[in-house]
Order: sequence, then C-alpha cells, then structure tokens
Amino acid sequence: MFYLLILLLAFSLSLLFTPLAMRLGHDWGLVDHPGGRRRHRGVIPRTGGLAIYAAFTVTVLVTLILPLLLPDDLELAWLPPRNDPNEMRRLIALLVGVTFCMIGGLLDDRFHFSSLPQYAVQFGAALIAIAGLIFIKHVNNPLAEGFLYHAVDGFPWWLVWPITVFWFMGMMNTVNFLDGVSGLVAGVTAILCAILALHMIFATDPPQLSVAILPVVLLGTALGFLLFNFAPARIFMGSSGSYVLGFALAALGIIGGARLATMMLVLGLPILDVAWLILSRWRRGVSPGQGGRDHLHLRLLDLGVRERTLVFGYWLFCALFGGLTLLLEDRIYKLVALIGLGVLALALLIWASRAQLPEETR
Repeated sequence: MFYLLILLLAFSLSLLFTPLAMRLGHDWGLVDHPGGRRRHRGVIPRTGGLAIYAAFTVTVLVTLILPLLLPDDLELAWLPPRNDPNEMRRLIALLVGVTFCMIGGLLDDRFHFSSLPQYAVQFGAALIAIAGLIFIKHVNNPLAEGFLYHAVDGFPWWLVWPITVFWFMGMMNTVNFLDGVSGLVAGVTAILCAILALHMIFATDPPQLSVAILPVVLLGTALGFLLFNFAPARIFMGSSGSYVLGFALAALGIIGGARLATMMLVLGLPILDVAWLILSRWRRGVSPGQGGRDHLHLRLLDLGVRERTLVFGYWLFCALFGGLTLLLEDRIYKLVALIGLGVLALALLIWASRAQLPEETR
C-alpha cells in the first residue's frame, strides 16, 4: 500500500508540474521549432526536465519527512526500514546529482552547448555520485557465484573511479541519444523502474524495501510526464530531462545492489545503438556528439515506420528482455539472454544502416 501511495503521489505531481513547465518553456523561449532534423509539428517547449525533476525530488523529500511526522507505531507499520547506515548519504548525493544535472541540462537547452561542455556536466555528475558513495565496487561473475574481482574491499580506487565515471556518462549519453521520438525515453524509463522495483522487493534476499522507494517514485514521475510527451507530444524533456533521468537510472542501478546486468538487458538496444553510432561516426570522421538522424529510432522513422509503432516496439523489446531478469535466476541463462539480445540488436542495426531510405527523406 505504501508503494502504491508513493507511486500515485509522484504521478500526480508530475501531472501537476508538467503543464507549469510547458508554460515556462513558452515564457522563456525554450521551444523547438520544426525544421532540419526535427520533424515534429508546431512549436513545442523543451522544458519537461523541470517537471520530471520537481516531481521526483518533491516525492523523495516527502518520504524523508514522513518519518518525522508519523507516530512511531505508524512509522514501523507503514515505512520500510533503512538498514544501510550509508543509505542517507547516497540519497543526498542522488538529490544533489539530479539538481546539478537539471541545472546543467537547462543551460544546455538555453545555450546549445557543444559536446565538450555536455561531457563536463556528465563528468561532474559522476563525481557527485562517487562523493556520495554511489560507485561500482564489485561486478558479479556471470558464470558462477561471487564477483569477478575477489578482494574483500572490491575494486581498487584507481579502477572504481573510471568504471563509475564511464557508467554514469555512458548512461546519460544513452538516454540523451534515445530522446528523439515522443514518449520513447519516458516509456523505457518507466519499464526499467518497474523492473528494478520488482527486483528489489521480490527477487532480492533480503528485500531492499527502503531502496525500492526510489524506482517507484521515478516510475510515477515518468508515467505522469508520458501523458504529455506521447505522440503527438505537447512537451519535450530537453537536455534537462534526459540528464536527470540518465543520472537517476545510473545511480539506481548501483544503489539497488549493482543491477547492471538488469539495466543492460532492458537498455541493451539503446546502449548498442550508442556504441554503433559512435563507431560509425568515427569511421566517417564525424564528431560522436554531433546531432543527426543516424540514430536507430530516427533511421527507422525515415524508413517509414510509424512513430507510435516504433515507440511501442521499443517498449516491447525492453520489457521482454527486462522480464527475463525476473524469470531467470541462473546467471548463465542471463548471460545467454544478454548475448541473444546483442545478436538481435546488432542484426537490426546492420539492416537499418544498409536499408535504402525513401527519396523524400534523403
């Protein structure tokens, strides 16, 4: 019941804040006009990140204030206990990080940063996470029980920092690159958060009940925003939204007990698309951070796939492979599923890159 109430609160706040963010976008002139690589209709504000940030942050703060307001007997009955002594520090780092990302993304929406300042924002967000003890300490062995690195304290610091920075920057760029079709990122975020929450509550021993609050909050936030962002979109999330979601998802993957394999299964197709895009642009002598319509989802649109069909297809792909993480307990089976995902995604990427575009989209 508590998780349902938190879900409804985040959903309601997202419904409340999104129209306000739309109005601010028009007032501030932070809008996207159709033309060039943008194929939408009408003038659409790109300030959705403000609503996402506000709904997520306010709901999380409510969960922190509730223990101070409820009597002890109700607190024990309603609120999940916090067993990790460092959980509050990580939670503060998460809130500071999403605030930093929202500000940096909003500046990007206003001044249209080149790739270098964008990477600087992502790098700074990763450092905030590390300072708050949100870092990758271990990596599970995919072939057996235990970890790939068997030291008691996990990876040495000189590995922890670059691995964690790579994870955060990679996730933020994946979400940012994926944000090219109405409703795509918000829907994929909702699917991933639902999978993470179910994992933490039902598939972890012992259950991570207090940590599960965070993906539930982000799930409600994404669903509320999705009602305004689904095609035909009335608002875009902009860099502020994609940075906030990318940082939050990267952090939740670590806070939730290093659910990196789960996240890679759900986001496998977008992650491989980013890797493919970087490689293909590098081979063509083009900057990886340069905008274009060579993203897989935009390429499929140009090949004639309808926007809603594309979005539902992505959602289904992510949900099916995410569901495997709940159904498959053996690590070998999960590794096989991950390899299968890679083969399917690679085949799709090769086909889309070689398919002949219709004359009117060239």
